[in-house]
Amino acid sequence: MADNVGAIVLAAGFSNRFGSIKLCAELESGATVFEQTLNRIQSAIGNYKVVTRPELASLLNSFDPDLQIFHAAEKGMGATLAYGIGFAEEWDACLICLADMPFIQAETYRQLADQLNENNIVIPYYQQQAGNPVGFGKQFFSELSQLSGDAGGRPVVQAHKDAVVRVGIEDAAVLYDIDTPADLEKFQQMAG
Repeated sequence: MADNVGAIVLAAGFSNRFGSIKLCAELESGATVFEQTLNRIQSAIGNYKVVTRPELASLLNSFDPDLQIFHAAEKGMGATLAYGIGFAEEWDACLICLADMPFIQAETYRQLADQLNENNIVIPYYQQQAGNPVGFGKQFFSELSQLSGDAGGRPVVQAHKDAVVRVGIEDAAVLYDIDTPADLEKFQQMAG
């Protein structure tokens, strides 16, 4: 395990299919999607940075006053990740967390962080399906900083398949990608 693992939390999406700001949707717990996701990451990973866009900053800063504002989020998740990885220079490895995955357990983040080192890529698998968050060792930070478009870190994973560690996870929420209000309702029932 790497000594110093951090998390980059990507919170700059546009919620186009959701119809409203997904990160502010309220869960049955009373927390918002963003708040619950961040709480679980915070309880598992000591170092983290949230990357968002200017329009969301005022909605999210009560949960994290130290937001990193990316002014070109419309360029896609890859570009947002490239910006965010610049805040990871002090870390040996980094989990790339999605702010709209509120049902992932804190223990899952810890389990993935424990598998990371400076030279590997860690991917959670639930019943043979790859999920999120994906972790990258420091060796890959410079490549991540060159990303653009909407594929996220996938091109780096594809280029370094020999470095990938598949971690079997008992948390189905690593697959719960919320795009619509119906997704949120369904996953909330499944996680509940």
